[in-house]
Amino acid sequence: MEENLGADSMGIIDNLEKMLASGRDSALLRYSLGVEYHKKGDLDSSAMHLSSAVEQDAAYSAAWKAYGKVLAEAGRGEDAAQAWQTGIEVAERNGDIQAAKEMKVFLRRIQKSQ
Repeated sequence: MEENLGADSMGIIDNLEKMLASGRDSALLRYSLGVEYHKKGDLDSSAMHLSSAVEQDAAYSAAWKAYGKVLAEAGRGEDAAQAWQTGIEVAERNGDIQAAKEMKVFLRRIQKSQ
């Protein structure tokens, strides 16, 4: 069963990478790639794509939340805290209250651990 999940994830990544290579770059595409690479455990690729997502659309609160999570898992606590701080501001401006609450919890946890 796990092999199927891995194969499905790789198929999704391959399809997304083909879209990117064809010039169809977007914040949503980069977010999707970041999430899929994160599922696969490739934190470096995940962080790269999520960074691109927030560069392309600085108001993308879900991308900020995911980016902070990946940075924290990669041991980059200060960078994660910065991403979540920005993400909280973005989410509050967008009225995305749940995302803001979640990022506040993540931020408090990482600040306590530093």
